[in-house]
Amino acid sequence: MTQPNRVGAQDRRWLAAAAALAMRGRPLSRPNPAVGAIVVKDGKVLGRGWTAAGGRPHAEAVAIAEAGEAVRGSTVYVTLEPCAHESRRGPACASLLTEARPARVVIGCGDPDRRTNGRGIALLRDAGIDAVLADCETSRRSLAGFLTRETLGRPHVTLKLALSLDGCIAMASGESQWITGPAARAHTHMLRAMSDAILVGSGTMRADKPRLDVRLPGLEPFSPARWVLTHGAAPEGWSVLHDPADLSALGSAQYLLVEGGARTAAAFLAADKVDRLAIYRAPIVIGGGQPGIADIGLGSLAEAHGRWRMTDSRMLGNDQFCVYERTPCSPE
Repeated sequence: MTQPNRVGAQDRRWLAAAAALAMRGRPLSRPNPAVGAIVVKDGKVLGRGWTAAGGRPHAEAVAIAEAGEAVRGSTVYVTLEPCAHESRRGPACASLLTEARPARVVIGCGDPDRRTNGRGIALLRDAGIDAVLADCETSRRSLAGFLTRETLGRPHVTLKLALSLDGCIAMASGESQWITGPAARAHTHMLRAMSDAILVGSGTMRADKPRLDVRLPGLEPFSPARWVLTHGAAPEGWSVLHDPADLSALGSAQYLLVEGGARTAAAFLAADKVDRLAIYRAPIVIGGGQPGIADIGLGSLAEAHGRWRMTDSRMLGNDQFCVYERTPCSPE
């Protein structure tokens, strides 16, 4: 179904723009995916949309409504295959598009939901609309939580680490405030605001008594649900995850942010449940401090190679922020 020869550089730029719009819907769109859509004609944007809070209206519906009659003969860029199933909450987006009559619909990635999975594209093509599946990495990345939930039955997991140059998360005494500077800490709160749930280990919970909320002006309501990895009980307002291998316990959550500590990081890595590493590295050397990750059970150095690829790197004040995503591996 993928037709890369029919997708040009300009198409991919518009899909990247649609993916950026989609981020505005995260995480409030759950349980629906955060989708972005743009209506373009003669190089001009006629309509834009992203999935609203609670999942409705969908991105395509918003973009079509903004474009109005001008959508006829246009190109619609959408990050996810338009849904093909009707519901009590609104018509299928594939139906809306066939009625709106764009000349072309460029789709970032297919929808693994069995109610759509190829049917959305088929409906568009049957209506005479040129529907192209781009298989675009920027679209897949913007939908990582939804795709992971649909295909693996668990949330997309980001492990966040704030480290010194020598890989420590704290002094030997446990002192850790603050390894990174204010810009990096503010960025961490943005990661929290874009997550459905946030998790720490029981040791971190007891030692640091973290609030795990979002402390950025105007974003306080976006604080994620708090989880702790433990075999015991949790304080009021917290939920318990007993085993990283049982991520189905998080229900409909699409994005989980794991913040620490070293044994919790190791548990998730050893279980092969980490999809993304978000590393903040401060220009300091601690020496003899607490390591960021405990033993993950590797038998040889060869097992450590080939697992990760860098997808982002930038400076946040004096600290370096790097993102690594895991390379394709065997199915879970």
